[in-house]
Amino acid sequence: MKQLALQALDAALQPGVGYADARAVESWERDLSTKNGKPGQVSSAESAGLGIRVLADGCWGFAATDDLSKGGVESAARLAVAIARASALAKKRDVVLAPEDKYEATWVSPCRIDPFTVPVEEQLSLLMSIDGELRRTSAITLAQTSMTFHRDRQVFVSSLGSVIDQTRTFSGAGFEAVSFRESEIQKRSYPNSFGGQHQLKGYELIQELALLDHAPRVAEEAAALHSADQCPEGRFDLILDSSQIGLQVHESIGHPIELDRVLGSEANYAGMSFLTLDKLNHLRYGSELVNAVCDARLAHGPGLGTFAFDDEGVPAQSADIIRDGRFVGYMTSRETAATIGQPRSNGTMRATGWSRVPLIRMTNVSLLPGEQTLDEVFGGVENAIYMETNRSWSIDDKRYNFQFGCEIGWEIRGGKRVRMLKNPTYSGITTEFWNSCAAVANRDHWTLWGVPNCGKGQPEQVIGTGHGASPSRFHNVKIGAAYAG
Repeated sequence: MKQLALQALDAALQPGVGYADARAVESWERDLSTKNGKPGQVSSAESAGLGIRVLADGCWGFAATDDLSKGGVESAARLAVAIARASALAKKRDVVLAPEDKYEATWVSPCRIDPFTVPVEEQLSLLMSIDGELRRTSAITLAQTSMTFHRDRQVFVSSLGSVIDQTRTFSGAGFEAVSFRESEIQKRSYPNSFGGQHQLKGYELIQELALLDHAPRVAEEAAALHSADQCPEGRFDLILDSSQIGLQVHESIGHPIELDRVLGSEANYAGMSFLTLDKLNHLRYGSELVNAVCDARLAHGPGLGTFAFDDEGVPAQSADIIRDGRFVGYMTSRETAATIGQPRSNGTMRATGWSRVPLIRMTNVSLLPGEQTLDEVFGGVENAIYMETNRSWSIDDKRYNFQFGCEIGWEIRGGKRVRMLKNPTYSGITTEFWNSCAAVANRDHWTLWGVPNCGKGQPEQVIGTGHGASPSRFHNVKIGAAYAG
Protein backbone atom coordinates (compact mmCIF):
# COMPACT_ATOMS: atom_id res chain seq x y z
CA MET A 1 0.00 0.00 0.00
CA LYS A 2 2.83 2.40 0.74
CA GLN A 3 4.36 1.76 -2.66
CA LEU A 4 1.01 2.27 -4.38
CA ALA A 5 0.47 5.57 -2.59
CA LEU A 6 3.98 6.79 -3.42
CA GLN A 7 3.54 5.74 -7.05
CA ALA A 8 0.31 7.76 -7.21
CA LEU A 9 2.01 10.77 -5.66
CA ASP A 10 4.89 10.63 -8.15
CA ALA A 11 2.43 10.44 -11.04
CA ALA A 12 0.47 13.42 -9.71
CA LEU A 13 3.46 15.73 -9.32
CA GLN A 14 3.33 17.05 -12.86
CA PRO A 15 4.56 20.50 -13.90
CA GLY A 16 2.40 23.23 -12.39
CA VAL A 17 1.16 21.09 -9.48
CA GLY A 18 1.87 22.94 -6.25
CA TYR A 19 0.67 20.25 -3.85
CA ALA A 20 -0.53 16.65 -4.04
CA ASP A 21 -1.51 13.84 -1.71
CA ALA A 22 -2.67 10.26 -2.11
CA ARG A 23 -4.56 7.84 0.13
CA ALA A 24 -4.35 4.09 -0.39
CA VAL A 25 -7.17 2.46 1.57
CA GLU A 26 -8.15 -1.12 2.37
CA SER A 27 -11.49 -1.71 4.12
CA TRP A 28 -13.20 -4.73 5.68
CA GLU A 29 -16.82 -4.82 6.87
CA ARG A 30 -19.11 -7.34 8.56
CA ASP A 31 -22.80 -6.69 9.18
CA LEU A 32 -25.30 -8.95 10.95
CA SER A 33 -28.92 -8.46 11.93
CA THR A 34 -32.05 -10.36 12.94
CA LYS A 35 -35.73 -9.63 12.60
CA ASN A 36 -38.43 -11.50 14.51
CA GLY A 37 -36.40 -14.64 15.05
CA LYS A 38 -34.85 -14.86 11.60
CA PRO A 39 -31.48 -13.68 10.29
CA GLY A 40 -31.86 -10.38 8.49
CA GLN A 41 -28.49 -9.49 7.05
CA VAL A 42 -25.33 -11.56 7.26
CA SER A 43 -22.79 -9.97 4.96
CA SER A 44 -19.16 -9.05 4.58
CA ALA A 45 -17.32 -6.82 2.16
CA GLU A 46 -13.78 -5.84 1.26
CA SER A 47 -12.58 -2.87 -0.74
CA ALA A 48 -9.25 -1.43 -1.88
CA GLY A 49 -8.42 1.65 -3.90
CA LEU A 50 -6.64 4.98 -4.21
CA GLY A 51 -7.76 8.59 -3.95
CA ILE A 52 -5.52 11.31 -5.39
CA ARG A 53 -5.84 15.03 -4.67
CA VAL A 54 -3.84 17.75 -6.43
CA LEU A 55 -3.64 21.54 -6.29
CA ALA A 56 -2.81 22.97 -9.71
CA ASP A 57 -3.34 26.46 -11.13
CA GLY A 58 -4.82 27.42 -7.78
CA CYS A 59 -7.63 24.81 -7.83
CA TRP A 60 -8.32 21.34 -6.50
CA GLY A 61 -8.61 18.23 -8.60
CA PHE A 62 -9.54 14.77 -7.31
CA ALA A 63 -9.72 11.33 -8.87
CA ALA A 64 -9.98 7.80 -7.50
CA THR A 65 -9.53 4.29 -8.81
CA ASP A 66 -9.69 0.66 -7.81
CA ASP A 67 -7.46 -0.25 -10.76
CA LEU A 68 -4.23 -0.59 -8.83
CA SER A 69 -2.07 -1.47 -11.80
CA LYS A 70 0.65 0.97 -12.81
CA GLY A 71 -1.46 2.16 -15.70
CA GLY A 72 -4.57 2.56 -13.56
CA VAL A 73 -2.78 4.63 -10.94
CA GLU A 74 -1.12 6.89 -13.52
CA SER A 75 -4.42 7.40 -15.35
CA ALA A 76 -6.13 8.51 -12.11
CA ALA A 77 -3.30 10.93 -11.37
CA ARG A 78 -3.57 12.48 -14.83
CA LEU A 79 -7.33 12.84 -14.38
CA ALA A 80 -6.92 14.61 -11.02
CA VAL A 81 -4.55 17.12 -12.62
CA ALA A 82 -6.85 17.64 -15.60
CA ILE A 83 -9.80 18.30 -13.30
CA ALA A 84 -7.80 20.88 -11.34
CA ARG A 85 -6.78 22.71 -14.50
CA ALA A 86 -10.31 22.64 -15.87
CA SER A 87 -11.65 23.98 -12.56
CA ALA A 88 -9.17 26.86 -12.73
CA LEU A 89 -11.01 28.23 -15.76
CA ALA A 90 -13.86 29.27 -13.45
CA LYS A 91 -12.00 30.10 -10.25
CA LYS A 92 -12.66 33.23 -8.23
CA ARG A 93 -9.41 33.05 -6.31
CA ASP A 94 -6.48 30.70 -5.76
CA VAL A 95 -6.71 28.09 -3.02
CA VAL A 96 -4.23 28.84 -0.24
CA LEU A 97 -3.29 26.21 2.36
CA ALA A 98 -2.35 26.84 5.98
CA PRO A 99 1.14 25.45 6.64
CA GLU A 100 1.64 21.95 8.01
CA ASP A 101 4.66 19.85 8.95
CA LYS A 102 5.90 16.59 7.50
CA TYR A 103 5.03 13.44 9.49
CA GLU A 104 6.11 9.83 9.31
CA ALA A 105 4.00 7.63 11.57
CA THR A 106 2.28 4.28 12.03
CA TRP A 107 -0.77 4.07 14.29
CA VAL A 108 -3.16 1.24 15.13
CA SER A 109 -6.28 1.89 17.20
CA PRO A 110 -6.76 -0.16 20.40
CA CYS A 111 -8.57 -3.43 19.71
CA ARG A 112 -8.44 -6.04 22.47
CA ILE A 113 -10.54 -8.68 20.68
CA ASP A 114 -10.40 -8.69 16.87
CA PRO A 115 -14.08 -8.92 15.84
CA PHE A 116 -13.17 -10.51 12.51
CA THR A 117 -11.69 -13.51 14.33
CA VAL A 118 -14.91 -14.14 16.28
CA PRO A 119 -16.99 -16.69 14.33
CA VAL A 120 -20.03 -15.32 12.54
CA GLU A 121 -22.05 -18.15 14.07
CA GLU A 122 -21.19 -16.97 17.58
CA GLN A 123 -22.11 -13.38 16.82
CA LEU A 124 -25.38 -14.35 15.15
CA SER A 125 -26.25 -16.69 18.02
CA LEU A 126 -26.02 -13.79 20.48
CA LEU A 127 -28.30 -11.67 18.31
CA MET A 128 -30.82 -14.49 17.99
CA SER A 129 -30.85 -14.93 21.78
CA ILE A 130 -31.59 -11.22 22.25
CA ASP A 131 -34.26 -11.35 19.56
CA GLY A 132 -35.92 -14.27 21.32
CA GLU A 133 -35.80 -12.57 24.71
CA LEU A 134 -37.51 -9.47 23.32
CA ARG A 135 -40.34 -11.55 21.86
CA ARG A 136 -40.99 -13.25 25.20
CA THR A 137 -43.01 -10.11 25.96
CA SER A 138 -46.25 -10.85 24.10
CA ALA A 139 -46.94 -7.23 23.17
CA ILE A 140 -43.76 -6.98 21.09
CA THR A 141 -44.69 -7.20 17.42
CA LEU A 142 -41.24 -6.49 15.97
CA ALA A 143 -37.86 -7.38 17.45
CA GLN A 144 -34.74 -6.27 15.62
CA THR A 145 -31.05 -6.63 16.48
CA SER A 146 -27.85 -5.65 14.71
CA MET A 147 -24.09 -5.90 14.95
CA THR A 148 -21.51 -4.22 12.71
CA PHE A 149 -17.72 -4.24 12.43
CA HIS A 150 -15.46 -2.13 10.25
CA ARG A 151 -11.72 -1.88 9.77
CA ASP A 152 -9.80 0.61 7.60
CA ARG A 153 -6.11 0.62 6.86
CA GLN A 154 -5.01 3.82 5.15
CA VAL A 155 -1.60 4.95 3.93
CA PHE A 156 -1.45 8.70 3.35
CA VAL A 157 1.44 10.34 1.50
CA SER A 158 1.87 13.97 0.48
CA SER A 159 4.25 16.23 -1.37
CA LEU A 160 5.20 17.65 2.03
CA GLY A 161 7.00 14.33 2.61
CA SER A 162 4.46 12.81 5.00
CA VAL A 163 3.99 9.04 5.09
CA ILE A 164 1.25 8.04 7.57
CA ASP A 165 -0.04 4.49 8.03
CA GLN A 166 -3.21 4.20 10.15
CA THR A 167 -5.45 1.25 11.00
CA ARG A 168 -8.76 1.81 12.79
CA THR A 169 -11.30 -0.78 13.96
CA PHE A 170 -14.91 0.07 14.84
CA SER A 171 -17.58 -2.08 16.44
CA GLY A 172 -21.25 -1.48 17.12
CA ALA A 173 -24.39 -3.28 18.27
CA GLY A 174 -27.91 -2.66 19.51
CA PHE A 175 -31.52 -3.77 19.40
CA GLU A 176 -35.06 -2.43 19.43
CA ALA A 177 -38.45 -3.69 20.53
CA VAL A 178 -41.50 -2.36 18.70
CA SER A 179 -45.09 -2.72 19.92
CA PHE A 180 -48.05 -2.04 17.61
CA ARG A 181 -51.49 -1.69 19.18
CA GLU A 182 -54.58 -0.34 17.40
CA SER A 183 -53.27 2.79 15.60
CA GLU A 184 -50.23 3.40 17.80
CA ILE A 185 -46.62 2.28 17.49
CA GLN A 186 -44.25 2.47 20.46
CA LYS A 187 -40.66 1.32 20.64
CA ARG A 188 -37.67 1.15 22.94
CA SER A 189 -34.05 0.74 21.93
CA TYR A 190 -30.83 -0.24 23.68
CA PRO A 191 -28.23 1.10 24.20
CA ASN A 192 -29.32 3.77 21.75
CA SER A 193 -31.60 4.12 18.75
CA PHE A 194 -30.47 3.88 15.12
CA GLY A 195 -28.14 0.93 15.56
CA GLY A 196 -27.13 1.16 19.22
CA GLN A 197 -23.68 2.12 20.46
CA HIS A 198 -20.60 2.33 18.21
CA GLN A 199 -17.02 2.93 19.30
CA LEU A 200 -13.41 2.59 18.22
CA LYS A 201 -13.04 -0.81 19.85
CA GLY A 202 -13.01 -4.50 19.01
CA TYR A 203 -15.45 -7.21 20.06
CA GLU A 204 -14.87 -6.23 23.67
CA LEU A 205 -17.46 -3.48 23.14
CA ILE A 206 -20.14 -6.10 22.51
CA GLN A 207 -19.26 -7.79 25.79
CA GLU A 208 -19.29 -4.48 27.67
CA LEU A 209 -22.80 -3.61 26.44
CA ALA A 210 -24.35 -6.70 28.11
CA LEU A 211 -27.08 -6.65 25.48
CA LEU A 212 -28.98 -9.75 26.58
CA ASP A 213 -29.25 -8.53 30.17
CA HIS A 214 -31.20 -5.43 29.12
CA ALA A 215 -33.61 -7.10 26.69
CA PRO A 216 -36.44 -7.85 29.20
CA ARG A 217 -36.57 -4.28 30.54
CA VAL A 218 -36.53 -2.75 27.07
CA ALA A 219 -39.36 -4.98 25.85
CA GLU A 220 -41.47 -4.29 28.93
CA GLU A 221 -41.05 -0.53 28.54
CA ALA A 222 -42.09 -0.65 24.88
CA ALA A 223 -45.28 -2.49 25.86
CA ALA A 224 -45.99 -0.23 28.85
CA LEU A 225 -45.82 2.94 26.75
CA HIS A 226 -49.24 2.16 25.27
CA SER A 227 -50.80 2.63 28.70
CA ALA A 228 -48.72 5.68 29.60
CA ASP A 229 -50.11 9.21 29.70
CA GLN A 230 -49.48 11.48 26.73
CA CYS A 231 -46.59 13.88 27.36
CA PRO A 232 -48.13 17.24 28.34
CA GLU A 233 -47.84 20.35 26.21
CA GLY A 234 -46.35 23.55 27.58
CA ARG A 235 -43.13 24.98 28.93
CA PHE A 236 -41.29 22.86 31.46
CA ASP A 237 -37.84 22.25 32.81
CA LEU A 238 -36.41 19.48 30.62
CA ILE A 239 -33.88 16.79 31.54
CA LEU A 240 -32.28 14.79 28.71
CA ASP A 241 -30.31 11.56 28.98
CA SER A 242 -26.76 11.53 27.66
CA SER A 243 -27.59 9.81 24.35
CA GLN A 244 -30.17 12.48 23.46
CA ILE A 245 -27.75 15.21 24.49
CA GLY A 246 -25.25 13.57 22.11
CA LEU A 247 -27.63 13.94 19.16
CA GLN A 248 -28.54 17.47 20.24
CA VAL A 249 -24.82 18.31 20.15
CA HIS A 250 -24.49 16.64 16.74
CA GLU A 251 -27.26 18.66 15.11
CA SER A 252 -27.12 22.03 16.88
CA ILE A 253 -23.37 22.34 17.58
CA GLY A 254 -21.49 19.86 15.38
CA HIS A 255 -22.96 20.68 11.97
CA PRO A 256 -23.06 24.49 12.30
CA ILE A 257 -19.37 24.68 13.29
CA GLU A 258 -18.26 23.03 10.01
CA LEU A 259 -16.46 25.96 8.42
CA ASP A 260 -17.18 24.86 4.85
CA ARG A 261 -20.90 25.29 5.63
CA VAL A 262 -20.22 28.77 6.98
CA LEU A 263 -18.20 29.76 3.91
CA GLY A 264 -20.79 28.34 1.51
CA SER A 265 -18.83 25.55 -0.16
CA GLU A 266 -21.17 23.04 1.55
CA ALA A 267 -24.70 24.29 1.05
CA ASN A 268 -26.76 22.07 -1.22
CA TYR A 269 -26.92 19.05 1.11
CA ALA A 270 -28.44 19.79 4.54
CA GLY A 271 -27.82 23.50 4.30
CA MET A 272 -25.33 26.03 5.65
CA SER A 273 -24.94 27.54 9.15
CA PHE A 274 -26.13 30.41 11.28
CA LEU A 275 -22.61 30.71 12.75
CA THR A 276 -21.32 33.41 10.42
CA LEU A 277 -17.77 34.68 10.89
CA ASP A 278 -18.85 37.78 12.82
CA LYS A 279 -20.08 35.51 15.63
CA LEU A 280 -16.69 33.94 16.35
CA ASN A 281 -15.52 34.97 19.85
CA HIS A 282 -18.62 37.15 20.25
CA LEU A 283 -21.74 34.95 20.30
CA ARG A 284 -23.15 33.82 23.64
CA TYR A 285 -23.90 30.28 22.45
CA GLY A 286 -24.99 28.88 25.82
CA SER A 287 -24.97 29.37 29.55
CA GLU A 288 -21.67 29.40 31.42
CA LEU A 289 -22.15 25.68 32.11
CA VAL A 290 -21.82 24.86 28.42
CA ASN A 291 -18.32 23.82 27.31
CA ALA A 292 -17.84 21.91 24.06
CA VAL A 293 -14.78 20.64 22.23
CA CYS A 294 -13.93 19.00 18.93
CA ASP A 295 -11.40 16.35 19.95
CA ALA A 296 -10.00 13.57 17.73
CA ARG A 297 -7.33 12.44 20.19
CA LEU A 298 -7.43 8.97 21.70
CA ALA A 299 -7.14 10.67 25.10
CA HIS A 300 -10.70 11.94 24.60
CA GLY A 301 -12.00 8.40 24.24
CA PRO A 302 -12.65 5.59 21.72
CA GLY A 303 -14.94 7.64 19.51
CA LEU A 304 -15.88 7.14 15.88
CA GLY A 305 -14.11 10.45 15.30
CA THR A 306 -10.85 9.34 16.93
CA PHE A 307 -7.66 9.04 14.87
CA ALA A 308 -3.99 9.99 14.86
CA PHE A 309 -4.04 12.10 11.66
CA ASP A 310 -6.83 13.41 9.48
CA ASP A 311 -7.06 12.78 5.74
CA GLU A 312 -4.79 15.63 4.78
CA GLY A 313 -2.04 14.65 7.20
CA VAL A 314 -2.86 17.00 10.09
CA PRO A 315 -2.40 15.53 13.61
CA ALA A 316 -5.42 14.89 15.83
CA GLN A 317 -6.12 17.83 18.14
CA SER A 318 -8.53 19.11 20.75
CA ALA A 319 -10.11 22.42 19.77
CA ASP A 320 -12.37 24.48 22.01
CA ILE A 321 -15.72 25.18 20.35
CA ILE A 322 -17.72 26.69 23.21
CA ARG A 323 -15.92 27.91 26.32
CA ASP A 324 -18.01 28.99 29.32
CA GLY A 325 -20.92 29.50 26.96
CA ARG A 326 -19.07 31.62 24.37
CA PHE A 327 -18.53 30.49 20.77
CA VAL A 328 -14.76 30.31 20.19
CA GLY A 329 -13.99 27.91 17.34
CA TYR A 330 -14.87 26.16 14.08
CA MET A 331 -13.81 22.84 12.63
CA THR A 332 -11.33 23.67 9.88
CA SER A 333 -9.23 22.30 7.03
CA ARG A 334 -5.92 23.64 5.75
CA GLU A 335 -7.81 25.63 3.11
CA THR A 336 -10.55 27.08 5.32
CA ALA A 337 -8.14 27.88 8.16
CA ALA A 338 -6.10 29.98 5.75
CA THR A 339 -9.27 31.64 4.43
CA ILE A 340 -10.18 33.06 7.85
CA GLY A 341 -6.60 33.87 8.82
CA GLN A 342 -5.94 31.05 11.26
CA PRO A 343 -2.35 29.74 11.36
CA ARG A 344 -3.21 26.04 11.20
CA SER A 345 -5.98 23.55 10.50
CA ASN A 346 -7.40 21.80 13.57
CA GLY A 347 -7.45 18.52 11.67
CA THR A 348 -11.05 17.60 10.77
CA MET A 349 -10.76 16.55 7.11
CA ARG A 350 -12.05 13.01 6.49
CA ALA A 351 -13.34 10.97 3.57
CA THR A 352 -15.58 7.92 3.41
CA GLY A 353 -13.04 5.56 1.89
CA TRP A 354 -10.72 5.88 -1.08
CA SER A 355 -13.37 6.93 -3.62
CA ARG A 356 -14.38 10.21 -1.98
CA VAL A 357 -12.64 13.56 -1.54
CA PRO A 358 -11.96 14.61 2.09
CA LEU A 359 -14.43 17.06 3.63
CA ILE A 360 -14.62 18.83 6.98
CA ARG A 361 -16.36 16.25 9.18
CA MET A 362 -17.18 16.09 12.86
CA THR A 363 -14.60 14.18 14.86
CA ASN A 364 -15.69 13.81 18.51
CA VAL A 365 -17.76 16.92 19.23
CA SER A 366 -18.55 16.65 22.91
CA LEU A 367 -20.26 18.53 25.70
CA LEU A 368 -17.74 18.42 28.51
CA PRO A 369 -19.00 17.07 31.85
CA GLY A 370 -20.16 19.50 34.48
CA GLU A 371 -19.87 19.37 38.26
CA GLN A 372 -23.38 18.31 39.29
CA THR A 373 -24.25 14.89 40.63
CA LEU A 374 -27.13 13.06 38.99
CA ASP A 375 -29.26 13.77 42.06
CA GLU A 376 -28.57 17.48 41.63
CA VAL A 377 -29.52 17.37 37.95
CA PHE A 378 -32.85 15.68 38.73
CA GLY A 379 -33.53 17.29 42.07
CA GLY A 380 -32.61 20.87 41.22
CA VAL A 381 -36.22 21.74 40.36
CA GLU A 382 -39.54 20.65 41.84
CA ASN A 383 -41.13 19.59 38.54
CA ALA A 384 -39.53 18.54 35.24
CA ILE A 385 -39.92 16.26 32.22
CA TYR A 386 -37.19 13.67 31.59
CA MET A 387 -36.69 12.17 28.11
CA GLU A 388 -34.58 9.23 26.91
CA THR A 389 -33.40 7.90 23.55
CA ASN A 390 -33.97 9.74 20.29
CA ARG A 391 -36.92 8.78 18.11
CA SER A 392 -37.01 11.61 15.55
CA TRP A 393 -35.32 14.89 14.74
CA SER A 394 -35.76 17.91 12.49
CA ILE A 395 -33.63 21.04 12.14
CA ASP A 396 -33.62 23.83 9.56
CA ASP A 397 -30.92 24.36 6.95
CA LYS A 398 -29.12 26.95 9.09
CA ARG A 399 -29.14 24.62 12.14
CA TYR A 400 -31.14 27.09 14.20
CA ASN A 401 -34.76 25.92 14.69
CA PHE A 402 -35.20 22.31 15.79
CA GLN A 403 -37.67 19.73 17.05
CA PHE A 404 -36.78 16.37 18.60
CA GLY A 405 -38.86 13.41 19.68
CA CYS A 406 -37.77 10.76 22.17
CA GLU A 407 -38.88 7.18 22.78
CA ILE A 408 -39.92 7.60 26.41
CA GLY A 409 -40.48 10.35 28.96
CA TRP A 410 -41.06 10.61 32.68
CA GLU A 411 -42.61 13.24 34.87
CA ILE A 412 -40.12 14.18 37.59
CA ARG A 413 -41.27 15.57 40.94
CA GLY A 414 -38.91 16.20 43.80
CA GLY A 415 -36.14 14.44 41.88
CA LYS A 416 -38.16 11.20 41.45
CA ARG A 417 -39.95 9.61 38.50
CA VAL A 418 -43.67 9.68 39.21
CA ARG A 419 -45.24 8.61 35.90
CA MET A 420 -44.26 7.35 32.45
CA LEU A 421 -45.04 9.59 29.45
CA LYS A 422 -45.40 8.57 25.82
CA ASN A 423 -44.59 10.50 22.63
CA PRO A 424 -42.40 13.14 24.33
CA THR A 425 -41.13 15.95 22.10
CA TYR A 426 -39.36 19.25 22.59
CA SER A 427 -38.43 22.14 20.32
CA GLY A 428 -36.48 25.35 20.40
CA ILE A 429 -33.92 27.68 18.90
CA THR A 430 -30.31 26.56 19.17
CA THR A 431 -28.86 29.49 21.11
CA GLU A 432 -31.93 29.93 23.33
CA PHE A 433 -31.86 26.23 24.16
CA TRP A 434 -28.18 26.09 25.12
CA ASN A 435 -28.49 29.34 27.09
CA SER A 436 -31.23 27.68 29.14
CA CYS A 437 -28.81 24.96 30.31
CA ALA A 438 -29.06 24.88 34.12
CA ALA A 439 -27.20 21.68 35.06
CA VAL A 440 -24.73 19.24 33.49
CA ALA A 441 -23.93 15.97 35.23
CA ASN A 442 -20.34 15.13 36.13
CA ARG A 443 -17.90 12.71 34.47
CA ASP A 444 -19.28 9.73 36.39
CA HIS A 445 -22.29 9.91 34.06
CA TRP A 446 -20.49 11.00 30.84
CA THR A 447 -20.60 8.65 27.82
CA LEU A 448 -18.90 8.96 24.44
CA TRP A 449 -21.65 7.96 22.02
CA GLY A 450 -21.12 6.91 18.41
CA VAL A 451 -23.27 8.15 15.51
CA PRO A 452 -22.38 5.86 12.56
CA ASN A 453 -24.61 7.43 9.92
CA CYS A 454 -23.76 11.12 9.55
CA GLY A 455 -24.33 12.20 5.95
CA LYS A 456 -22.71 15.08 4.10
CA GLY A 457 -21.61 16.03 0.61
CA GLN A 458 -22.71 15.14 -2.90
CA PRO A 459 -22.01 12.37 -3.78
CA GLU A 460 -23.11 11.63 -0.22
CA GLN A 461 -20.50 10.50 2.27
CA VAL A 462 -21.74 8.61 5.35
CA ILE A 463 -19.25 8.60 8.20
CA GLY A 464 -19.09 7.97 11.94
CA THR A 465 -18.86 10.73 14.53
CA GLY A 466 -18.48 10.74 18.31
CA HIS A 467 -20.36 12.81 20.89
CA GLY A 468 -19.58 12.78 24.59
CA ALA A 469 -22.33 13.92 26.92
CA SER A 470 -23.84 13.49 30.36
CA PRO A 471 -27.47 14.03 31.45
CA SER A 472 -28.34 17.74 31.51
CA ARG A 473 -31.20 19.99 32.56
CA PHE A 474 -32.65 22.93 30.65
CA HIS A 475 -35.02 25.64 31.92
CA ASN A 476 -38.38 26.60 30.42
CA VAL A 477 -38.29 24.52 27.22
CA LYS A 478 -41.25 24.13 24.85
CA ILE A 479 -42.47 20.54 25.21
CA GLY A 480 -45.19 18.46 23.56
CA ALA A 481 -46.11 20.73 20.66
CA ALA A 482 -45.63 18.00 18.05
CA TYR A 483 -48.68 16.13 19.41
CA ALA A 484 -50.81 19.15 20.27
CA GLY A 485 -54.46 18.70 19.39
